[in-house]
Amino acid sequence: RQQQRQQQRQRQQQRQQEQQKQQQPPLQQQEQLFGRSSTALGLVPPQAAALALGAGALRGKALALLAAVVGAIIVKLRLDRASRPYENDGEVNSVAREYDAWTSEKILEYYWGDHIHLSYYNEEELARGWWKKNFIQGKYDFVDQMMAWGGIPPPPGGAPLKVLDVGCGVGGTTRHLARKLGPNAHATGITLSPKQVERAKELAVEQSTPNADFKVMDALNMDFPDDTFDVVWACESGEHMPDKRRYVEEMTRVLKPGGQLVVATWCQRDNSTVPFTPEDLKELQFLYDEWSHPHFISIKDYNELMLNTGRLSNLRTADWARNTVPSWRHSILVGAQDPWPVVRRPHLWWKVIRDAYTLEKFHQGFVKGLMQYGMMQAKKTAAT
Repeated sequence: RQQQRQQQRQRQQQRQQEQQKQQQPPLQQQEQLFGRSSTALGLVPPQAAALALGAGALRGKALALLAAVVGAIIVKLRLDRASRPYENDGEVNSVAREYDAWTSEKILEYYWGDHIHLSYYNEEELARGWWKKNFIQGKYDFVDQMMAWGGIPPPPGGAPLKVLDVGCGVGGTTRHLARKLGPNAHATGITLSPKQVERAKELAVEQSTPNADFKVMDALNMDFPDDTFDVVWACESGEHMPDKRRYVEEMTRVLKPGGQLVVATWCQRDNSTVPFTPEDLKELQFLYDEWSHPHFISIKDYNELMLNTGRLSNLRTADWARNTVPSWRHSILVGAQDPWPVVRRPHLWWKVIRDAYTLEKFHQGFVKGLMQYGMMQAKKTAAT
């Protein structure tokens, strides 16, 4: 009987061992399920599964990181390839096309107001922190500073003045000049963009500025007679002119003898003093091509063009880069603080990203001295 009981226990143990073998995968199967390292480490299936899940998560994170890096490289390469070069074949003018688009979208007007030019920051504001200044107010400050620097105070007794604003955008500066110079003054703004003229006229009515008018006109071939205006004003329009000599000569032609010419424009560094490196030329080409600029010239070049007219005297130039350069990043900041006008219009996302990238590229160009903010003023002499 003892032998029988012993044999029975042995058979019971054998059955239990067989059941355990059936429940546990064989070594080869375990390795396929959980990896060879699990058996080598002596791990039981739950431990191996946890290790496999951890390894999978790490692989997922690595792949996500790789995809992000590759995506960033692709976006950077696309952003570095300028997409809006200057074109003018007689039928299509890229400057008019781009400003028509910006005006219709109203994104630029929303963030920049009705002045499409940089803001001005005085020394106190720079010391306090440029980001604390109202960005749009800075544009009005720029016009006031340019008037004072250019010798264009309001005339005594409100004497009538005829003012031409060359490259007026949606007319913010034109209307501001008309109001500052008094009701007897008359300011005319010209631009290549029909949409800008339409919007400028609407704003003139809204802002009760009847002594400002606007025309679609090519600044290189103006319809005005010689000696028409007491003041010719050009703020950030020279950048888009393919023929800078013609630009200066036309403004001089329509200016009255004794009249004042005041110009503000983005300029490149004088290449004769510090030659451009290949990297400089690459950066300049991007700045030309992204916002439809044919090319820039230096402040010195503008001075020579004005001298060569033979009709301009009392020339004075300056570089206002220090007092305007915060505008580039300030523009990005106001967009980041109030993104909703862009967020709700997905079709504009890529364009706005490109514009923000270009703003930063211009900031870098001015900070490193590749670009300068040229200010020029002169008085027209009488014909000899």
